[in-house]
Amino acid sequence: MKVTILANYEPNAAKGLMQGSNREAAVRTLFESVGGKMSSLTFTRGMYDVVVNGEVPDQVAGMGMALAVRASGSVRDLVVLEELNMKAVIEAANKAAGVYKPAG
Repeated sequence: MKVTILANYEPNAAKGLMQGSNREAAVRTLFESVGGKMSSLTFTRGMYDVVVNGEVPDQVAGMGMALAVRASGSVRDLVVLEELNMKAVIEAANKAAGVYKPAG
């Protein structure tokens, strides 16, 4: 499952960045710990400080990884976006639309 992670660093973590903390190596190791693979880590200017792209085996692995990062207290506004198979989503939506009866 492909994921995109958006986050903002808390002040103590920003201080660690300034002191030379290698976030690429740390995040790569984090992904590998759940059987995943980090594709890219980009620092950004704007709404989020960092954008990470990668793959994890499933939702459990992705959410476990996110929970561990949240529990560390080093980030806020952590958002995990999961890639969807829109063809499959549209097929399911069309099946549901064929039987759903709205109120009223």
